[in-house]
Amino acid sequence: MSFTEKFANAYKRILPSPFTIAIVLSILTFLLALIFTKPLDKPIGEYTLDIAGYWESGLWNSSTGGLYFAFQMMFMLVMGHIIALSKPVDRFIQRILSPCTTTANTAFIVTLATILVSLFNWGLGLIFGAILARKVGEKFARLKQPLNYGLIGASAYVGLMVWHGGLSGSAPIKAGEEGSIKSLVESIGTATSNSLPSSITISETLFSNLNLFVTLVLILVLPLLMYQVGKRPFKAIQLPQPITIENEEHEKVDGAERLDSSHYFGRVLGGLILFYAFYKAILLPETFSLKFLDPNFINLTLLGGALLLHTNISAFLTAAGNAITDATGILLQFPLYFGILGIMVGSGLIGEISDGFVAISTETTFPVLSFLSAGLVNIFVPSGGGQWVVQGPILLTAAQEIGASYPKTIMALAYGDQWTNMLQPFWALPLLGITGLKAKDILPYTLLLFLAGGLIFISALLLI
Repeated sequence: MSFTEKFANAYKRILPSPFTIAIVLSILTFLLALIFTKPLDKPIGEYTLDIAGYWESGLWNSSTGGLYFAFQMMFMLVMGHIIALSKPVDRFIQRILSPCTTTANTAFIVTLATILVSLFNWGLGLIFGAILARKVGEKFARLKQPLNYGLIGASAYVGLMVWHGGLSGSAPIKAGEEGSIKSLVESIGTATSNSLPSSITISETLFSNLNLFVTLVLILVLPLLMYQVGKRPFKAIQLPQPITIENEEHEKVDGAERLDSSHYFGRVLGGLILFYAFYKAILLPETFSLKFLDPNFINLTLLGGALLLHTNISAFLTAAGNAITDATGILLQFPLYFGILGIMVGSGLIGEISDGFVAISTETTFPVLSFLSAGLVNIFVPSGGGQWVVQGPILLTAAQEIGASYPKTIMALAYGDQWTNMLQPFWALPLLGITGLKAKDILPYTLLLFLAGGLIFISALLLI
């Protein structure tokens, strides 16, 4: 047994639930802020209450990056699962899965497909990978064939390690908005913002030689890695059984209840929602832009698609009842991570982490150390957009002082943010909910992805 397998198995035995991990991280963040950010002239009791206030303000954050975003994620998960429970989608995915006959080739197909979708949009990749993994498990259960289901779950989660270098990457897209760099740096009171560029275009970040090379290597290496792992012996775990949605069309209904069982009402409504979403996003604007691919657009299309693909409203609601329990993890854990973010921003702890890496940096090593600091911060703040807002200005100001490349700094932050998603189970919650897997089932394989990704990212940042 290799060192990686021994480490993964040991970690698997001691890994608590994702909710417990969130609690432990909250306590750890509280203690770190108390130790490293307490002003000398403030009593420890008073500062403890201050940190508690930072935590509470973050806990009930009502901004677009707070509870509003939490509901977006919950809705996305539920609607995606409702679509997965529809008969047309089930038949379509079964055709896609026809070449999946062994764990190895299935891991290759799921990894490659999830990467490609996630590079287009992180939200689509998140739901697509989870649905695909679930359907794979159901197929092998139906055929009574052995499958390393934990590996397939990890293969479906790989999109969270590539998304920030794709078309929906928060940091490079926000940096490309006119005036965004200066306003971001000024938000933390940095006086040197006048010498920074107004914006940094995506041609310098997403479509740079660095990111194109990294993306190509990820597409080539990761599916092959999971294929090789799939050829190794594994311990079987229980596979998911197909969920049958009953329409109960045999029951006679009267009055307004006929709308619930109508074969046309829900489908027509779903079609109208889809038409409106695409008309507003694509046909109405004078200039086409991929900016329309935000969580609201995804949720609107998922709602329309869910209504359109089910036989009637009753079938839609039955599927919703099966899917809603998967949102429990997001409902409970999102506020805790907002509380962590509140502590890190309010206390200045996030600045301490970044400044510590900057203090030992040179122009050559700065991108790698920025990458490592972003990876560390992502453990506590698993949100690409949130991390860009609180850590982006610190790294950009440091890059200015050191003379490092701004585009490379932005991509280093993006790579670090997505890299440690393979260790942080927060974004795996939708996948775990839909597939029925546990975090400890996928961890040994996401650890391998973490190690492979770290090697790829660091090598690229040093050599290109």
